[in-house]
Amino acid sequence: MVFDPARPHCCSPRVAVRPEPFGALVYHFGTRRLSFLKTPQLVEVVSGLERHPDVHSALEAAGVEEAQRPAYLRALAGLAANGTIEERP
Repeated sequence: MVFDPARPHCCSPRVAVRPEPFGALVYHFGTRRLSFLKTPQLVEVVSGLERHPDVHSALEAAGVEEAQRPAYLRALAGLAANGTIEERP
């Protein structure tokens, strides 16, 4: 499935997010994969996905500057590819 930032997303229920000073550690119980969210702002975006109608709204709500959005979208696409975030129905 292709990551579509115009669609609603959320954290996978198989994922645990542990906040850290640098951002967060993310553990996927299904794959046993440990990932890192490297900025507190990315943690805010990921944790806020379920409260917004699409990814773009979550980026805006977290205060991600327009110039940074392509990098955030690439990071979120990677998180979708590894199952950390998923599309909501």
